[in-house]
Amino acid sequence: MPQRQRYLFVRILEACNADCFMCEFALSRDTFRFSRRDFAELLPEAVAAGVRYVRFTGGEPLMHPEVVALVRDGTAAGMRMSLITNGSLLPRMAPSLAEAGLAQVIVSLDGSSAATHDVYRRSPGMFDSGLRGLRECAALGVLPRVNTVVGPHNYPQMPELQRVLTEAGVRQWELSALKLERSIRYPDPAHVRAVCDPLYAADPDTVLVPMGKRFYGDTPQEQERYFADSQTPRASEPLCHVVDDVIYIDGKHGRSYACSCLPHREGSEGPGGAPLREHGSIRLDTPVFREHADHFRTQGPRSCAGCSTTAAGYSDDVARLGTAAPWRY
Repeated sequence: MPQRQRYLFVRILEACNADCFMCEFALSRDTFRFSRRDFAELLPEAVAAGVRYVRFTGGEPLMHPEVVALVRDGTAAGMRMSLITNGSLLPRMAPSLAEAGLAQVIVSLDGSSAATHDVYRRSPGMFDSGLRGLRECAALGVLPRVNTVVGPHNYPQMPELQRVLTEAGVRQWELSALKLERSIRYPDPAHVRAVCDPLYAADPDTVLVPMGKRFYGDTPQEQERYFADSQTPRASEPLCHVVDDVIYIDGKHGRSYACSCLPHREGSEGPGGAPLREHGSIRLDTPVFREHADHFRTQGPRSCAGCSTTAAGYSDDVARLGTAAPWRY
């Protein structure tokens, strides 16, 4: 089997300037910031663990006062650096981020225009800023990607959003299902399929096609579970391969997880990650972490309730091919 390079996600802060209705960090004024000193300690461990890709998450990473320096530090260590942002600060920061070596930028866009997206995110001006930032990053050689949270409120806009993003030169697109602490109900699942199946069947040489599995599932069984029970599509059985390739760090609470979809499982069934530090020093791939990863490798395809379309698709790609293309997660 070919040796795959791993992904490291680091939540570098929990503060955010957006008011997204589905997010626990909406308008957070939390003061935690992952420091350059911590990142400098983390990077050798990441290299030793086979990490090649690093993605900063939040909150809103561009609110971190040292985010450009952190990107530069990761690039200097040989990492391919990425971050996910709401896009509000991206236009003015794109040149410095590109100069620091940012390889990929991910902007969250949920509507096909400012008239809808800015309402969903409760943040005026965010759609136009995000789209402008994506174009500027693309012109500077940074791979532009969009993540979209899809639910009953916005799925009819996805064909128009596909057109808008294609024309803007976006290269990657993730559609992931809305997740709330309650069931998500669609009045007409057949209409969801009629609207969204063509998104995935489009010609990738001419149109931006979403990555991973359909947000409502690829198989009849997955679609039944999604529309009846709000269960998002998982990695296919028998094994989840994401946990072999991903380390997610919750910087504030000093925990590490084997998937970016698991950090909020503390207190629920199954292991809740692993301590990031042992005896005061950062450690990755500890026995506790491996036990946590081993649990979800076998149990995830049967128990995970919040998998993302890219995580599920990545695992299935690895199961079929033994590898996955860069940035497919």
